[in-house]
Amino acid sequence: MTTDPNGSAPAAASDVADLVQAAARIRESVETVIEGKGDVVRTALTVLLAEGHLLIEDVPGVGKTMLAKTLAKSLDCTVRRIQFTPDLLPGDVTGVSVFNQESRNFEFRPGAVFANIVLGDEINRASPKTQSALLEAMEEQQVTVDGTTYELPAPFMVMATQNPVEMEGTYPLPEAQRDRFMARVSMGYPDTRSEMDMLAGHAHASPLDNVTAVADAALVSRLVEVVRLIHVAEAVRQYAVDLSNATRQHPDIRLGASPRATLHLVRASKAAAALDARDHVLPDDLQTLAPSVLAHRLILTADAQIAGRTTESVITDILRRVPVPATARV
Repeated sequence: MTTDPNGSAPAAASDVADLVQAAARIRESVETVIEGKGDVVRTALTVLLAEGHLLIEDVPGVGKTMLAKTLAKSLDCTVRRIQFTPDLLPGDVTGVSVFNQESRNFEFRPGAVFANIVLGDEINRASPKTQSALLEAMEEQQVTVDGTTYELPAPFMVMATQNPVEMEGTYPLPEAQRDRFMARVSMGYPDTRSEMDMLAGHAHASPLDNVTAVADAALVSRLVEVVRLIHVAEAVRQYAVDLSNATRQHPDIRLGASPRATLHLVRASKAAAALDARDHVLPDDLQTLAPSVLAHRLILTADAQIAGRTTESVITDILRRVPVPATARV
């Protein structure tokens, strides 16, 4: 196989095998609590290994926060939770400089964003000003307060939950912030069997009490390095660009996918390939992830909204129309 464009050697088969085993342990740990949602759990793992951030959107009570808390508890790393409310201030998220009377100097007190896993609960209940406090952290893994820049720990992942904007007390996420989330997933209601199991297993105690860490920050960082070395053929990269271009030219879309969206799609596909024990990305990986990675970034035209179109249906239409490359490895 050829090396990646940056000159790095491709991921070793043994490293990919280790990643599959470690990911399986994490997934099994999460699924002891989140039952019947294997596809959602896989997407969360994919985003974690691709160095992205995850937006979990659905109605209250379907397990959005539980998914985030379970994944965080399955990892032995620093975790902070931010409960977003209308009166939350940007300094509560990033940190503030406080004057120390004894030293006669300003001291920086880190905010809740200084952790490996940041759980942003009901993020769209805070004002847009407070939501935007996460922009620099999510994109550059750093925070700037009073002219001084502070690095955030690695790995770093924001898992945010939000309720549909139709519900009372919510604000729509700014476009710039939605674009920083690598993927958006919807929990959905559980099937009958899973809900019965939940009633039996959750009735007497919280299932989180039995969750133990199966990986640490150092292991996650090593897995991320393996994902970076997954090979992406030029034809597959071109396919990713073609999909994004199609969103920008579609008559039902007012705002198409950004270049960041294309990059996120490829990164997520590399993680998905590694989870499937492959050292290279296939067009199928992009097709599977496109709805989760692209749909939440798109803005429909007024006519499309009136006609009842959704961004997911537009993505499906684009996947049907854009030609698939004949080969996945060149």
